[in-house]
Amino acid sequence: MSEPTSRRTPRVRAGRRPPPVHPALARIALTLALVGTGLILVLTIGVHRDDEERPETEVPVPDQRPRSHQTVPSPALAAPVDRPRASDQEELEAWARQVADATGVPARVAAAYGRAEMWLAGEQPGCNLSWATLAGIGRIESRHGELGGGIGDDGLPGTSIIGVPLDGSPGVRAIPDTDRGRLDGDTRWDRAVGPMQFLPGTWQRWAARSVRDGNGPDPQNIDDAALAAARFLCSGGRDLSTPQGWWDAVLAYNNSVDYAQDVFSGADAYATATPRQ
Repeated sequence: MSEPTSRRTPRVRAGRRPPPVHPALARIALTLALVGTGLILVLTIGVHRDDEERPETEVPVPDQRPRSHQTVPSPALAAPVDRPRASDQEELEAWARQVADATGVPARVAAAYGRAEMWLAGEQPGCNLSWATLAGIGRIESRHGELGGGIGDDGLPGTSIIGVPLDGSPGVRAIPDTDRGRLDGDTRWDRAVGPMQFLPGTWQRWAARSVRDGNGPDPQNIDDAALAAARFLCSGGRDLSTPQGWWDAVLAYNNSVDYAQDVFSGADAYATATPRQ
């Protein structure tokens, strides 16, 4: 399903959101940036970035190399409990600010990771998914959306996050177009899309709208992308509180032990910074 790699690429430093630019120029610039950093598609879902630098506000992430299927990341501060018949938005936002202060993950993005945990706790309580695992993935895939200029209040990046064409060039899998360019704008080859870097075919299977507003799922929307990633990770009855379940889930997302170890490092650092109460 995927191809592991040991190639490492520079980290993307977070910064302020850029001023508005023409959409076509923005897409060209983003594609060139992806190519220029040497990104390689190695995932069933996304693009693997092993970053060398981090935003100064983010909690340090030690480079841990645990053995596969031997342990799980530390427990994290749990997201609020989902209350289907009452609004929990204020509680979620307060929790997200607490997480942001402790970890450096943007509060708007932390809220998306937390909401996905909340929803999965109701839909698949046996999965025991933590937002910290989603954050560990989001850190690698798009620097929590910073690769697209940062996530706005509407949940969207300043510039759509679209990966390189999967045309079989060196280090890249060949995946002919599967969605007629609907999600990635490419009618010849597929490209990974959004802050969690879904392939169009995978998105079609796991996509879900995170809020009941009548709109369809959008892979560029951090709320929808985090929820789809959560549903994927929890598929097959996995229990992510166990080493078997956690590693199986992350290795399904990307069949690379190096990648899973990077996710582990981020998830454990975020969890340690926000201990359970």
